[in-house]
Order: sequence, then C-alpha cells, then structure tokens
Amino acid sequence: MTDVLIVGSGPTGLTLACDLALRGAAVRVIDQRTGPHRESRGKGLRPGSVEIFEKLGVAESLAAVGQGEVVLRKYFDGAHVKDTPVGGNGLLLGQWQIEEALRERLGGLGVAVEYGTRLAGITQDAAGVRAELADGTVIGARYLAGCDGGHSATRKLLGIPFEGNSEQEPAMVIGDVRAPGLSRDFWHQWFSSDGSGIMLCPMPGTDTFQLQASPEQDEHGEPVPPSLETFQRLFDRHARIPGIRLADPTWLSAWRVSVRVVTRMREGRVFLAGDAAHVHPIAGGLGMNTGIEDAAALGRTLAAALTGPSGEEVLDVYEAERLPVAVGVVADTARRYDRVLAAVRTPGVGTEAGLD
Repeated sequence: MTDVLIVGSGPTGLTLACDLALRGAAVRVIDQRTGPHRESRGKGLRPGSVEIFEKLGVAESLAAVGQGEVVLRKYFDGAHVKDTPVGGNGLLLGQWQIEEALRERLGGLGVAVEYGTRLAGITQDAAGVRAELADGTVIGARYLAGCDGGHSATRKLLGIPFEGNSEQEPAMVIGDVRAPGLSRDFWHQWFSSDGSGIMLCPMPGTDTFQLQASPEQDEHGEPVPPSLETFQRLFDRHARIPGIRLADPTWLSAWRVSVRVVTRMREGRVFLAGDAAHVHPIAGGLGMNTGIEDAAALGRTLAAALTGPSGEEVLDVYEAERLPVAVGVVADTARRYDRVLAAVRTPGVGTEAGLD
C-alpha cells in the first residue's frame, strides 16, 4: 500500500512529495492535467521557502536560475517616478521553473508525476484511504494529501466548507509575453491617475516578461478577455513608449479576487494544503510560499504518523499549526490588496503588488 497519495503536482504537492520521499515514505503523485505547464504564475520565493528547498536539495539549482534582487521602476501617467531596489534572501523566478526543479528532484528519488489522472471519489476507514480515479482505478494509501488548488476536487469530495467570498468580475489580466526593446534591468510598474495600470516583470532565465494589468473594458464597461491585442492596447495606454510591440504570448489569464479559507484542513486520514485550503489576493508574494510551508509542516506530521503511533494527537498537529497561519495570511493579504488599490492612485507611492 502507498504511504501517501498526493493529489496535485504544483509547488505544494511536489514539495510534500520530495519531503516524504527523502524520509523514505512510499508516495504517489497524481494530477488531472495532461502534463507540466510553462507559466510564470507565482514568481517569488521568500526566504522561508528557500530554506525548505535547501533541505530538499533544490535550492542551489533554483538560485542558478533565479534573481535575488530586482529594481522596481515606477511610472505615473507615463513619467518615471523612482526606482526602488527590492531584495533579500528570496528569489524571483517562474513557478514553472520551481516545479521543474522539484520534479527533477522527485524523479531522482524514484517518483514520477502521474498525469492525466483525475480523483473522483474518496472513502476511508481506520486502516487507510481508498481513492477512486475517473477511470475506475482505486489507489489504496495510508494517507491522502489534497494539494490540488483553489478548485480542489479533494476538498469538494470531503465536503469541507471554503468560507469567504469571490468577486465575479476579473480584477486583473495576466500573462507571459516577449517585449523586444524593453529593458530587462527593471520590473516596470506603470500607474495612471484613473487608478489603473500595467506591470511587466522580466522572468529570469527566459526572454519573457510576466504582464499584469487592469482589464481593458469594452464600450459597455464590461471586461475584455485577455489577448495579445488587449495587452498591446493596455501597454500603449499606460507605458506610452512607441515602438515596443508585445509578442509571443505563452500564457493568457484573467484573475478574480477570491478571499477564502477552509474551516478545517483535515478529515480523518485526508489533509488539505496550499490553495486547496486557502486563497487570497496576490499581494506580498504569500500564496505559493504559504503552500510550500504547508507542505513542509504536513511532511513532518505524516512522517511522525508513518513512523510511530498515528493517534489523533499526532495527526492534529498539522491543522493546529497551519490553520491559524492560513487565516492570518488571508486577512493580511486582503489588507495589503486594499492598500495597493489606494497606492496606485498616488504618484511616487510604492506598491507591494505582483510578488505572488
């Protein structure tokens, strides 16, 4: 029987898998996607995550690709306002690059992600968990970890409430594009007096920028779906730099504000981690990093249960440690997001947006 079945192969699931495999546990990782993505998504590793990755043996390879310090170049109504260096012990790099390094580490430990595998049912008893897959296959495991994102099938199958609220209209469009001719020495942030703006962050190890912008609206005031054409119009409107033509979009998405946290992170032998347990505004770079920290804590809990008595007191440690953190992060990022909305309307004021 598998010791731990992990559902989801994002940073949270892969971190947990590497942690447990290094401890000698038998793990399997399934993912309903057909294969890995190459999207920048969450792009900032905080010092705590770097420390976790040092223990897993992937920090060195990530440091070789990532950037330790960036300079935020801020503009207001097209005019350069100021440059602000931001750095420390963290790293800037794309989420796909983080996942790639973790997958390679996991592969070296004899575990491969099983793509195209969708979780369809969960039953459990005192001996373990039975995970039914969409094709009718059943996987038996001592424990199951749902690391399958904000739309978590694991959470839904367990019926765990995901309390909070989600806005219907997109607050931001986001994507990966090339911008030939635009300096890659800065993280460009253009804000306009109408409260909108656009940001282009050069992604280390690539020739692309991650673009974030207020959505374009049509003549009826409705948001226009993201496309290369809308990205170009938004860039021209805010940056006001003639001759820069955006190109080769490899990721286009619309982001909606969602502030939610689960009422519990454990149901018997099944646990939730990362976005499956908490989602919040992308302010301060805390989303992916909180999930990575969840994974490290869950790894400790499951290792203790696998090597000793799996009493309730052992299994309860994870939720007792991480649920208060999740609640605090959700509240903190909601406040940060509100401050960002106010800051973009004022020339010269810094912003924490875009570090997630």
